[in-house]
Amino acid sequence: MQRFFTDFSVFEGSNCYCSAACGSRIRAAIAEIPAAAFHCIGTGDYHYQTLFWLEKIREPFQLVLFDHHPDDQPGAFGEELLSCGGWVARARRLPLLQADTWISGAQDFPALSVLPELPVYLSVDTDVLSPAYARTDWDQGDMTLDELSGALRRLTAGRRILGVDLCGGLTPEKGASPEDLALNASTGEALYGCFRDLLI
Repeated sequence: MQRFFTDFSVFEGSNCYCSAACGSRIRAAIAEIPAAAFHCIGTGDYHYQTLFWLEKIREPFQLVLFDHHPDDQPGAFGEELLSCGGWVARARRLPLLQADTWISGAQDFPALSVLPELPVYLSVDTDVLSPAYARTDWDQGDMTLDELSGALRRLTAGRRILGVDLCGGLTPEKGASPEDLALNASTGEALYGCFRDLLI
């Protein structure tokens, strides 16, 4: 699976909340990039970018979200702004999105065995992991990297995957140490390894 790094943090109106104008700029910037790839979209502040990849899908599908947070909360500033904490609620309006499943920890893994018979788009926020495996600026879960990687590999073995995105981590501007950056890079490579050889 091909990997793309998309960083739109320099766009005005992009941090945590995405203005309509910024959303239009991002959609234009990714117009030639397929959803069927592994997308590295930056820190959790930009998780709303998943919506833009979902908009590219042209068949009925389901979303499987690995995240310590459900990301389906009402926007603090109404419907005008897309947010990193509310993009799932917006995604549910997409006519081709038939179902979504939220995995916040290993205790939720049984839900993966009863997914609908639909192709899957996967979105992963590394804040689902324990700080031993990833460092983020959001409160984190307690999943291990082996647990997450194992769940992802089981999904890819039994389902058609339409695309994947990965977010989370820290930036130096938000206090990331060299050790934090090295750990997050190592975890990102391990998670990409779950999909590197997948043909989609």
